[in-house]
Amino acid sequence: MLMNKKRILAGCVGAAFLFGIIAMLLLPLPVQAEPLQIPDVNIQIGGGTDDPQNLSTVLQLIILLTVLSLAPAILIMLTSFIRIIVVLAFLRSSLATQQMPPNQVLVGLALFLTFFIMAPTLNQVNSDAVQPYLKGEIGQQDAFEKAIAPMRSFMFKQTREKDLALFVKMADIGRPRNFDDIPNYILIPSFIISELKTAFQIGFIIFIPFLVIDMVVASALMSMGMMMLPPMMISLPFKILLFVLVDGWNLVIQSLMLSFK
Repeated sequence: MLMNKKRILAGCVGAAFLFGIIAMLLLPLPVQAEPLQIPDVNIQIGGGTDDPQNLSTVLQLIILLTVLSLAPAILIMLTSFIRIIVVLAFLRSSLATQQMPPNQVLVGLALFLTFFIMAPTLNQVNSDAVQPYLKGEIGQQDAFEKAIAPMRSFMFKQTREKDLALFVKMADIGRPRNFDDIPNYILIPSFIISELKTAFQIGFIIFIPFLVIDMVVASALMSMGMMMLPPMMISLPFKILLFVLVDGWNLVIQSLMLSFK
């Protein structure tokens, strides 16, 4: 028995030595590395800053980069994205499925629903502001005013007067005569808190049926004396079954889209 173990060990050592020799023969010869040369790169816009046209190009580039950096915030705060993502988060919490669906799925669904709901508004912005500006028919100021007008119209439809009155009072600008007298820095936060309230109202309605299931399951477990068994573990399959049977995703998405009408 001992001799067999020694033979097996000797065979393993010999095989390892043979593989080592083969690997050394197959490896390429070392090549002398050349020093890394970093080229000089100079980025310059125009011929000089004394030219007003070159300065205008620089300012346009800075404005473009600023808009691109603020694009996620604009997409989140000025569109229907807030209400959709909050409702979807409430739905996942009411189901108690932890990280199912994942955050990437919820955010992706919220983005595509936002594009679907905002499509008429974005098309109007594109036709009234973006395309004429690209063709040189209007200037930057006119393009901005025509682009923000459809967005303001959308936000006013979803904003409560109480929230507008709150920020008008805090800004101390006097009572506005119409919607055109309300500046954007008052409209945007009013729109955001209105969207949050609406999303919380929808989330409360979503929570009710799942809360009833949790209470029924907890009462049944207590009546059977199984108080050490977590009720959430038993109620989770029933929640998923109920959600599937009533076609929950269809109902939630339909309710969300109808809430913007």
